Amino acid sequence: MKKQLIFDLSIVDLADQLANWSEPKFRGKQIWQGLYKQLYSSVDSFSTLPKSLKSKLDDSFRFKGLKPIDEIHSKDRQTTKVLFELHDGYTIESVLMHYRDRETVCVSTQVGCPVGCTFCATGKMGFFRNLTVGEIVEQVLFFERQLLLEEKKVTNIVFMGMGEPFLNFDNTFKAIDILHDDQGLNLGERRFTMSTVGLPEQIRKFADMHRQINLAVSLHTPYNHKRSKIIPINQQHSINDVISAVKYYSRQTNRRVTFEYALIAGENDDRQTAEALIQLIKGLLCHINLIPVNPIGTGITASSEKNVHAFQKVLEDYGFPCSVRLGRGIEIQAGCGQLASRNK
Repeated sequence: MKKQLIFDLSIVDLADQLANWSEPKFRGKQIWQGLYKQLYSSVDSFSTLPKSLKSKLDDSFRFKGLKPIDEIHSKDRQTTKVLFELHDGYTIESVLMHYRDRETVCVSTQVGCPVGCTFCATGKMGFFRNLTVGEIVEQVLFFERQLLLEEKKVTNIVFMGMGEPFLNFDNTFKAIDILHDDQGLNLGERRFTMSTVGLPEQIRKFADMHRQINLAVSLHTPYNHKRSKIIPINQQHSINDVISAVKYYSRQTNRRVTFEYALIAGENDDRQTAEALIQLIKGLLCHINLIPVNPIGTGITASSEKNVHAFQKVLEDYGFPCSVRLGRGIEIQAGCGQLASRNK
């Protein structure tokens, strides 16, 4: 039987395991802080633990769930993409992005993705399985260890990597709880951004949790028939259902939502579409993030710079806060929609 990844455990799970072994309570805090403050990645690193407890840990748990097998840096050294192999041979990708005032990790939540957005390389792979809690957590810890060598820390986490995080709902939020825990990495909830293609039931469930985690919804067009082409799952959850759920989220949380909008040349970047978008989302507390779509070899091309800024101006003139996302890691295929790992 394969040993469980220790990063799958919450702090309560760890305490329960130690109680089953009749170990004193303080050992749980020692182990937790070893994992998430000292960033230990092997049982041998726990020099303060007795040999008997280290032996139990080694017999029951794995301390490594991800094996880095490739690492690519952008020319400006501001973006790093890492390919990880999982215990079952599948692979995932994660990205670290350096900004002037923050260090952001783009985390994957699934191997592949079942949603199948036409402009997304991950969607072309199909779906293999959900990641475990620990496999999500360990992506962050990998970059935290790297940044420690530069006397830096992970400051922000975006669930915008491979997969739809709301289709791995429980594991994703358990991972957030571990990374948020004040005895470990202690990342504030507002440091996390959940990016979803827009699943109404899960958005409402998220709203009812009353968390301070940011919500980003991939919209990409105000027209239902066009959205069903771009995002096939829209055939099950129409754009009106998505907007209704976002309105519910806003009422429940009083928090602003970000609408992600990938601009595709000749598809969704004209003035008429911008005006239709305004009618769809008017009255909502929101920010619109325009993303010139990244090339993934499907024939879909990004809007011209002229059209991007014209589209932005229409939205801003109406009063919507609107930004154009800075392209990061495009030449190493680390940008939005480009992650597509090799699979065995």
